[in-house]
Parts: sequence; C-alpha cells; structure tokens
Amino acid sequence: MLFSSYEFILMFLPVTLLVYYWLGMQHQFRVAIAWLVACSLFFYGWWNPAYLGLIIASIFFNYSLGVTLSGQSRSKALLVVGIAANLALLGYFKYTNFFIDNLNALFGTRVYVQDIILPLAISFFTFQQIAYLVDAYRGETREYNFMQYTLFVTFFPQLIAGPIVHHREMLPQFTRHITEQVNAANLMAGSVIFFIGLFKKVMVADNIAQFSTPVFTAVEHGMQPTLFEAWGAALAYSLQLYFDFSGYADMAIGISLMFGIRLPLNFDSPYKSTSIIDFWRRWHMTLSRFLRDYLYIPLGGNRKGEFRRYINLAVTMLLGGLWHGAGWTFVIWGGLHGLYLVVNHLWRSLCSKVGLGQGRSTFAGRLLAGSITFIAVVVAWVFFRAESFHGAMAVLNGMVGNHGVTLPIKYEERWGDFAMQLKGWGVLFDDNLFQGNKQLAQTLIWLLVAWFMPNCQTLMRNYEVTTDKVTDTSRIVFKPNLAWLLFIYLLAVVSILNLGGVSEFLYFQF
Repeated sequence: MLFSSYEFILMFLPVTLLVYYWLGMQHQFRVAIAWLVACSLFFYGWWNPAYLGLIIASIFFNYSLGVTLSGQSRSKALLVVGIAANLALLGYFKYTNFFIDNLNALFGTRVYVQDIILPLAISFFTFQQIAYLVDAYRGETREYNFMQYTLFVTFFPQLIAGPIVHHREMLPQFTRHITEQVNAANLMAGSVIFFIGLFKKVMVADNIAQFSTPVFTAVEHGMQPTLFEAWGAALAYSLQLYFDFSGYADMAIGISLMFGIRLPLNFDSPYKSTSIIDFWRRWHMTLSRFLRDYLYIPLGGNRKGEFRRYINLAVTMLLGGLWHGAGWTFVIWGGLHGLYLVVNHLWRSLCSKVGLGQGRSTFAGRLLAGSITFIAVVVAWVFFRAESFHGAMAVLNGMVGNHGVTLPIKYEERWGDFAMQLKGWGVLFDDNLFQGNKQLAQTLIWLLVAWFMPNCQTLMRNYEVTTDKVTDTSRIVFKPNLAWLLFIYLLAVVSILNLGGVSEFLYFQF
C-alpha cells in the first residue's frame, strides 16, 4: 500500500486515526498501541503477506536479545551473534543472487539458485534493530514492553523507507498517553506536510520520470545518448529521486504527526549543499548517522591519523553504496562519494593550512562551491540509476559530448536560418529522446524550487514537527489563514485526482 494511493488516503489512514484516538479517549492506551501495531503489520503485509512471518520473527529475536544485553551481565559475544544473525538474514535475501552471479562470472561455474525476492524494508528494519542491540549492550536502553518495541520497528509511516530511527527518539514517545485527546494543531500541521509531500511525489517526481526513464532504458540496449539527451536524463533523474525521496520524507513526518508522534529529520534540502560533506549532512540523514555511529567511528573514525581517516571514509561509503543495492553500479556510486569526501576533507585541510576561507563566504564563492557539488552529485547519480556499468558510461560519454549534439527535428523548420547555422557548427536535428522546451522548462523550474524554496520543516517552523530543531529561516512560512489553506487544498485536490499512474517510491527497492 502506497502513501500515494486511494486505498491509503481514503481508507487506511482515516480508519487508523479514528480508532486510535477513540481508544485514547477511552483511556485504552495499551490497546491504542496494539491497534497501531496491528495496522502497521497490515500495512506491511499488503504487498506480500508471506513476509509477515519474517519481520515478526526478527522482532522476537532482537527484542529477546536486547532484553538480555541490557541486563547486568552484558556479553560481547552475544552482541556479535545478534549482529551476525541480522546481517546474515539481510545478506541472504539481498546479496545471494549478486554473489552467485559474480562467482559464476569469475570462475566460469554454473551455480544456480532461484531468484530470491527481496522482502520489503528489510534493509531498514535490520539496521534499526542492529542499532538497538548495540545501544542495549552499551547500557543506553531501558526496559520497554514487547508491544512498544514492536511498534518501534513496524510503525508504518517510517517502516518502508525510513528514517532509520533510534530507540531513544521513538520508544519514549510510545510510553506517553499521546492519544488522550485529539491535538488539532498536530492534525492540521501533519495534513499540510502530508499533502505537500504528496504533490512532490505525484506531480513532480512521477511526472519528470518521463524524461529520464526512456534514456536509461535505451542505453541498456545499445543506444548512445547525445549531449542534450544525456544531460536531460541525468538531471531529470536527479530531480525525480530528489522529489520522490523528499515527498516520502514529508509524508512520513506528516502522518506521524497526525498520531502525535515526531520522527527525526531525514531530508534537508541537500541540493542546497556547498560541499559533499554538507550534502551527506542533508541527504538520508539518519542513514548517514547510522553509518557514522556504527561503522565509521568503530573503524577508528578520525582518531588514528589522517590516512586512516580517509580509508575509513572510503570503506564506509563503499558499504553504504552496497547497502543501497546488490550491484556494482551501487558500489561505484558509494566509491565515488567516498572519493568526493576524501577530496573535500583534503581541500579543507589545505585551506586551513594556508589560511584560506577564514573570512565570511561570498555569494560567488558559495555559487561556485554549490555548482561543483551539484555536478559531482549528478555524475554519481548516473551510476546509481543505470542498470549496468556499460549503461552508465554511455550516459557519461554523452554528457561530455562524445556522442555528438542533436536536437528534436521539430525545431529545424521552426528555427529556419538559426537551425542552418547550428547545423554548420555540427548540431544535428533528428528524432531523439530529448523533448526540447517542455523538458527544459520543467527541469529548470524544479531545479529552482530545489535550490531556493524553503523545505517543509522550514515552512512549518512555527510548529514542532520533528524531533530535530529547525534553525533555517525563510520569509515564506505557513500560517493557518484562508490563503494558505486554499493553497494546500488545491495541492491536495490536484494530487489526488492524478493518483492513477503513480509509481512505487524509488527507495522501496533498497
């Protein structure tokens, strides 16, 4: 069941909310939590009920182990066993086919296993529970009952694509009597955020996919994209992924807030970043936090010298890439970001040594830094999106002009003498996958929105909508007046009327 579906918006969410608050007003707080658990499991099982047993078994195992680890006799061996069991489960479902395929390619063997279907959200609930086990071993957890822990893992707004939450952020919220009375401010703010996120998903991400998908599909069949086709596809996918993930993050925050529960921030306008370091503080923030706390720091972080620090960064990002998908293109994407981070840290170190960057940054400096960062991110997204290394290289070669420059044939006659001049410079007019003014206009509009418009948490900064404090400011801020409510109503109506062709959220596959 998708957030952006009629079943969810018109049936599942209203019914879940009504029963939840009715139970709360009857002072049936434990029953209300149990109701949320039941609804979350129903939500998860909507795709494939067969995997309900898997997530329930994982919850039983990790809760029992967490209770043991949080006791007085903490066993490091037991912690290792718990982490290994979780990673083994993830590895079997996510990486078995990848491992077998590469084994056969390397050694010429013909080992065959039936394709294993990846259970929905296994990467997210596995990492979440590994963090819980580690924190239990460190003595950072306290006793929670099984139902509260189950809701911590399965809470449906964040179950499928994050954020990856810590127990200390969520479990204390489940122990409060949050359902005792309906909070109108939470319901209003949550609805506003939800419908803004829905608009991003339905009207932006799904719509702009038409400019990227045909090109990335064609290159896998031997097509060599020209300059505008390649850049058009790369930028369109960068925007599709941005608004798809941003829309999901907004909807997750909005839905949770309707239940009086606040999620941590997971997406903070990453295309406004002026460095790769800043980008990873803004993109999938809870995954970055997990990789930092449970991989980078245990590897040694920056405590063992500069060289070791860069090795740790590279290893962390390579594994972060592999977490996203069982394919070499994801590994290359992670490796590129590891390289970017190393270069970024080296540059900062150099600037510090020679005394550069000590004063206040200029607009020109921020523009240059932001442009370099954005282009580097777009280049890496090509590997993230492509189905093969060959396909990614075809797009990148097109982006540097190695496959020539073509424009849609419709412009040859319209532009007359100017078209003849372009042809003299080597530009060809032919049938191609770049859609001209329509594509250019949509790409430019949504780039400007991503770069300059306030995000949801900034827009709603007068309301406490996440567990994180919002420090950004903007002249544009939501106010519960008629103009704003009509605007949100318009977004909601347009989005709901266009739900018919909705695709799955891109991060569901990870």
